[in-house]
Amino acid sequence: MAYHRERLKELIQEKSLKFGDFTLASGKKAKYYLDGKQVALDAEGAALIGEGILELMLESGKIPDAVGGMAIGADPITASVITIAGTRGIPLKGCMVRKEAKDHGTQKFVEGPVQSGDRVVVVEDVVTTGGSSLLAIERLEAAGLIVDEVIAIIDRMEGGCDAFIHRGYKFRSLFTIKNFGIDPPEKH
Repeated sequence: MAYHRERLKELIQEKSLKFGDFTLASGKKAKYYLDGKQVALDAEGAALIGEGILELMLESGKIPDAVGGMAIGADPITASVITIAGTRGIPLKGCMVRKEAKDHGTQKFVEGPVQSGDRVVVVEDVVTTGGSSLLAIERLEAAGLIVDEVIAIIDRMEGGCDAFIHRGYKFRSLFTIKNFGIDPPEKH
């Protein structure tokens, strides 16, 4: 399946974008909510997300060793990207970053076939302030991994991009809220 950006946009509008009064993971109040899992856990949506993110990574000219992010939101995105890479014969590993370390077994924050020195792209469904991805970055780096960049499905344009750039990380997204006719909040 090739990346069809407009079809992915339609799926997001149909399945993910809701209007009303919401409290986001960042604690911010919002008049709209983007539930990325509604598309990331849909067969067609997952394939389109995997294609889109892989296409962005290929544009940069160097595929990382792995992709991953904060569980559970990044898990279906990671699975989509590594599955599409596998169908194309592109070697790519996935990893998951736990919110809390397991209390048994290896008690690690980072799971997957990654090893110290691997280069990783952090994936995320929706970025608002960037807090979730920044925590993932902190844990990945503590495990000896090198974070190349963050790629999101949608950027809410509420400071996440600036937070990544300020800390020296590249940030890209498949869409911004402007693509859905929503104006970002004014910066003060």
